[in-house]
Amino acid sequence: MATESASVEERGRHREGREGVGAGRGFGRLLVITGAAGLLASWVITIDKFKLLEDPSFTPGCSLNPVVSCGNIMKSEQAAVFGFPNPMLGLVTYGMVIAIGAGLLAGARYRRWFWLGLNAGALFGVGFCTWLQYQSLYNINALCLWCSLAWAATIVLFCYVTVHNVRHRVIRVPEGLRSGLLEFHWMPPVLWIGVIGMLILTRWWDFWTS
Repeated sequence: MATESASVEERGRHREGREGVGAGRGFGRLLVITGAAGLLASWVITIDKFKLLEDPSFTPGCSLNPVVSCGNIMKSEQAAVFGFPNPMLGLVTYGMVIAIGAGLLAGARYRRWFWLGLNAGALFGVGFCTWLQYQSLYNINALCLWCSLAWAATIVLFCYVTVHNVRHRVIRVPEGLRSGLLEFHWMPPVLWIGVIGMLILTRWWDFWTS
C-alpha cells in the first residue's frame, strides 16, 4: 500500500509538472486582496508624492502628528532608493499579484518556474519592506500608515505564497517541517506583524503614553 501511495503521488507530481500547479479559490482571493491592499497604498502615496512635488508645503492626509507623518517619509532619501518614488514599484508589482490571483480564480495553472519566480519576487518585496521598516523607525523617525498597510500585505503575501509552494512541493522541505507549516500556516504572519507592532509601540512609547 505504501508503494502504491508513493506511486500515485509521483504520478501526481509528473502531471503537475506537465500541466502546472493551480490553487484553491481561497488562495486566489488572498492574492487579489493583498495585491489590492498594496496597490491602494502605492496609489495613494504616489498621488500625494505628485502633490508634494507641485507644492512643497502640501501636507498629506495621513500626516496626523510628529510620529505618524507620511510627509516626512516622502521627503526622505529612502523614499526613492532606486532613483524613482518607491510606490511606483508597488503600482507594478501589486498589480501583477492581482492579475495572478484573478488568473487562479479563473482556473489558471502555472508551471513550477512561475511559482518559484513569484516566491522570489515576494521574498524581495518582504526584504525591501523590512529595510524600509528599519529606516522608518530608526533613521527617518516617522511612520506612514499607508506604508504600514503595504508592509502587512506583503508579509501575508510572502508567507502564503511560501505555504502554497511547500504544500505542492514546488519548494521541497523536510516532511516534518512541511506538516508543521501546513498545520500552523497562520502563525508566521501573525507573529511577524505582531513583532513589528511591538517595535512601533516601544520605539515611540513615550509619545503614545503622553
